Amino acid sequence: MPANPPSGPDADRSGLSRPDPPSRAESAGERLLGSLIDRAHVLPPRLVAPLVAQELAAVGGRDIAIWLQDFDQKTLLPLEGEGLQDNEPVAIDGSPPGRAFATDSTVELVQPDGSVRLHLPMLDGSDRVGVLSFTLSEVDDDDRRLARRLAGLVADMLITKGKYTDAFFNGRRGREMSLTAQIQWQLLPPLSMVTPRVTLAGILEPAYDVGGDSFDYALNEHALQLCIIDAMGHGLDAATMATVAVAAYRHARRAGIGLVDLYAEMDAAIATQFPGRFATAQMGELDTVSGELTWVNAGHPAPLLLRGRRVVRELTGPTTRPVGFGGGTPRVQSVQLEPGDRVLFFTDGVVEERLPGGLQFGEDRLHDLVARAGADQLNVVETVRQLSHALMAGRGGMTSDDATLLLVEWSGPSGDEELRADAAASVRDVDAADR
Repeated sequence: MPANPPSGPDADRSGLSRPDPPSRAESAGERLLGSLIDRAHVLPPRLVAPLVAQELAAVGGRDIAIWLQDFDQKTLLPLEGEGLQDNEPVAIDGSPPGRAFATDSTVELVQPDGSVRLHLPMLDGSDRVGVLSFTLSEVDDDDRRLARRLAGLVADMLITKGKYTDAFFNGRRGREMSLTAQIQWQLLPPLSMVTPRVTLAGILEPAYDVGGDSFDYALNEHALQLCIIDAMGHGLDAATMATVAVAAYRHARRAGIGLVDLYAEMDAAIATQFPGRFATAQMGELDTVSGELTWVNAGHPAPLLLRGRRVVRELTGPTTRPVGFGGGTPRVQSVQLEPGDRVLFFTDGVVEERLPGGLQFGEDRLHDLVARAGADQLNVVETVRQLSHALMAGRGGMTSDDATLLLVEWSGPSGDEELRADAAASVRDVDAADR
């Protein structure tokens, strides 16, 4: 990128303050990222897009676009703002921005005039936010490194500023969303998490009208704790019950209690607030060092164990009554995973949907679609997205019940140590460069 320092606009006209004067010790990349960081703290949400466009333009970027993923994860929607291109929505499958989104990698396209169009995934940690696109006259490795870091910073700005504006939530909506769906989307954790030892991804369908399904998880020290919930009924009543179930799960999990007592707390909360009603659930814990997975199945279909990207067995075993029924002491099950194993948790709406001929979709069809998705050797996050869309297509594009998928992959115990070694090597490289 050209080394021209960014110059601030007229603050009275745009609302953007001028950046600090550039230091001669700073590179162009440091000035670009530093200017965004320095002004991001008090930046109102409406000025995020103009600030990003302004700073990119100052270093030679043009045709700047910010794409946000639609809630159904089929489409990228253009964010509107001063300095950004006017674009139509694009499909994730089959478009250059979509390819960057789906592969979590930069897509470069050489233009007829020799310039380079960059499409960069915007990741908040590992959670997909969208795509940043812009064109440069020429690109080298330093530009690529800076562009990746810039995309990550823009993702962080959109997430943090999105906590006190509706603009970015609305920017992700391709159509109207039901009240119950809004409740569930506000309740959910990030849809994906990637660490050296464990990866997780989840998705809800129908994205714009989901009611009683939800999931939650947390990585505490070496334990991945998770829960998937299907509240009885439909509509607002089901969404309210799911909210209470998730809150009870989080309350118990954060108290540090085990699966048996955790089940009891959820059971008591539902029984007290919704007499005569229930929610099916699975609560699990994966030891990310040993690979041992333990779980309680309170009325859900058995999880599927995937090895070599194929379903090798259903994790069947004793089940416990759904929460709210007073099921007594739950039965805790366990399985020892091997590195690379995946476990798919899902709600009954995935397999019990009726096809046009009246037959249930069924677990055999689910196993077949899982095998097809595995054959593509996709990462966990993209596997869940593709599998969810294949399931919806297999049901004729319609569903009469919520359908939720939660996929977990255990990579093995050594990942954290490798990450520490990489970090130490990076520090040594920086020290050597300084000398």
